[in-house]
Amino acid sequence: MAVVNTLSNHFKYMLATGEIDFSSDSFKIILMNTTYAFDKDADATLSDVTSDQLATGHGYTQDSKALAGVSVSEDDTNDRASITWNNVVWTASGGAIGASGAAIIYDDDTPDDTIVGCIDFGEDITASDGADFEIANIALNLG
Repeated sequence: MAVVNTLSNHFKYMLATGEIDFSSDSFKIILMNTTYAFDKDADATLSDVTSDQLATGHGYTQDSKALAGVSVSEDDTNDRASITWNNVVWTASGGAIGASGAAIIYDDDTPDDTIVGCIDFGEDITASDGADFEIANIALNLG
């Protein structure tokens, strides 16, 4: 499961002020280079992380992968709210996608493209030419 490991503090603020709406906002996901280290204090908006995003090429296009199929549920067993999205896939073409060590989810409908948080893969991942780079079971747990 690809769980958002760390939430940005700016996301928490935007959620508390009602600026984030999971039922109507558009969320996107981007891939980060292998040297990127998420900072929940400083990485508040898309512009804060753009320089560490993978370059467009070989089947990956910066800032273009929308997350679909959002589902919000109450999890009384684990005492949290759970937000999930459908899997996302980029297919490498003409070369490899990556290596990438993390992905960032952001809200494309907030005025500043608020970063929700970071999925740390725990390793560097590369999709070779013709292979898929897939992030499956994307989940965000609030609790």
